[in-house]
Amino acid sequence: MKEMEVDVLIVGAGVTGLTLALLLADFKVSALAISKHRGTAPSPRAHITNQRTMEVFRDLGVEERVRKVSVPLPGLGNSVMATGLADLEIARYRCYGGGPHQLTDFQEASPCEMVNSPQHILEPVMLECARERGADVRFYNEMVFIEQTASGGVVARILQRETGEEYLVRARYVVGADGGRSTVAEQLGFGFRGQPELISMISAWIEVDLAEYTTHRPSSIYWMLQPGSAYWVGSGTLITVKPWNEWMLNWQYDPTDGEPDTSDAAVIERVRSVLGLPGLELKVKDVSRWQVNNIIATEYRRGNVFLAGDAAHRHPPSSGLGSNTCVQDAYNLAWKLALVLLGKAEDSLLDSYHQERQPVGQQIVEHAIQTLHNMIRVPEVLGFGRNQSKEDGYKSLHHLFSDSPEAKTRLGKLREAVNLQNKRSNALGLQLGHRYEHSGAVLADGPFPKRVRDPILYYEPTTHPGGYMPHAWVEYEKRLVSTLDIVGHGRFGLIVGAAGKAWIPAAAQVSQELGIDLPVYMIGARCPYDDVYGEWEARQEITRWGALLVRPDRHIAWRAHDKRAPSHEERLRFALKQILGHVAKTNGDAKLV
Repeated sequence: MKEMEVDVLIVGAGVTGLTLALLLADFKVSALAISKHRGTAPSPRAHITNQRTMEVFRDLGVEERVRKVSVPLPGLGNSVMATGLADLEIARYRCYGGGPHQLTDFQEASPCEMVNSPQHILEPVMLECARERGADVRFYNEMVFIEQTASGGVVARILQRETGEEYLVRARYVVGADGGRSTVAEQLGFGFRGQPELISMISAWIEVDLAEYTTHRPSSIYWMLQPGSAYWVGSGTLITVKPWNEWMLNWQYDPTDGEPDTSDAAVIERVRSVLGLPGLELKVKDVSRWQVNNIIATEYRRGNVFLAGDAAHRHPPSSGLGSNTCVQDAYNLAWKLALVLLGKAEDSLLDSYHQERQPVGQQIVEHAIQTLHNMIRVPEVLGFGRNQSKEDGYKSLHHLFSDSPEAKTRLGKLREAVNLQNKRSNALGLQLGHRYEHSGAVLADGPFPKRVRDPILYYEPTTHPGGYMPHAWVEYEKRLVSTLDIVGHGRFGLIVGAAGKAWIPAAAQVSQELGIDLPVYMIGARCPYDDVYGEWEARQEITRWGALLVRPDRHIAWRAHDKRAPSHEERLRFALKQILGHVAKTNGDAKLV
């Protein structure tokens, strides 16, 4: 049997695996990514790409290529609820930064814009970019067996499905990015908690011109609500794939009623009924069945094997956070693997992947489940229920919009239920506000600042260690750049204030000692990075003498508020050695500030 050796084996080449393959190729790490499937995603699936993920793509130099094949989400910035596309509209609200009241929050938070980028469109872009960087990505190669060796490495047996031949891959590390039915997780006994198969769903990818019913109220999701259905998705949700002629219709079914008919004829009839457009001519491109889960891995690392993406967290798509969390898992893990494999950090650095990303995954799963329950509130308020007659359902609906005194109270409850949906589609704080509070790769300097506004809906930037580098516009060489454009790019960076020149020789010395790149960037009024609008001063939370140590994934690793003793060099050396695992961790948080 043939054998090959790599530093990292990535099992799975979806959004997670492709992002990781691209990143590791940039780091010049020997890696192999495999997928049992014939190619990238064959149908739309996930489609919401939020600002944080677009920032990752920006750092990787692929943002514009993703934007080119996507639709800006603010341009689809409504969520529409109706009994049918040509029937009664029940409610509408602004989302994804598309409303006037949201523009400031979304634009101040990030230099990037949310986009609608269906998975079958996004993944080929990621694959092309990864291969351009030298990544080895092989489809129709299935991992059939994996084990960790006594020496600490991992051995996997791979089946080439085209030829039937098998080969062995020996790797230092393996990342299971093989989705919700992860073979890696199953064979190596990773722990999980939660509930599988909560809801049974059908998705139909269709081709039909619906411009007449949608362009005056552009939306990424049209939620159809009809009598007789109190499901999470009502009678069905219509998702924009390509305005205005490609769509995905999702609907729920009850397995106890028997196996659903997914023939083209049955799907066409279902689409016509749900959209309220009898006689509609359409083409069925694909039909699939899937399950809604409520599952989180209790461990993201086991020995030299890691779980990432849907292999680690499985939840309903009702909050649009699935593929985004997948990309961000890879962004967190890649630089750590690279530093360890290049001998610049100890293996203990990799423990921080679980410490940081597992709580995020837990939060995402819980939030997605909560938004599912929030969505069910709407048909409840409308008075819809299973096995209800159309006559009774429409009677309840007509009463809601009547001049009856009771209708005013019901309309108030409807508005409350609709406003709850902001937690699903306007969760800016959840999308951008991840804070790593208990991590060996962060040196805390006290508790995080208390949030002033709703932490789900509003993002409050902070430079507290564990927080994400705040975005601010500054001027560099007569052009505006984001502070996020300054740092990242696969290396640590030191941000200093206008009086922080003493950090420059300190960083050079520590960089030479530890063998890592550590460029210094001076941001402030009339500095090389000129804070012309004063935005950075308002967000930096350090003095002109202070410094921020920013990790390759743009999270703050450590900060010095001012120029207090000990020396700049000693403080910086201590911080980096702690983060890279070169010194033993002490009880509690390290606090040399």
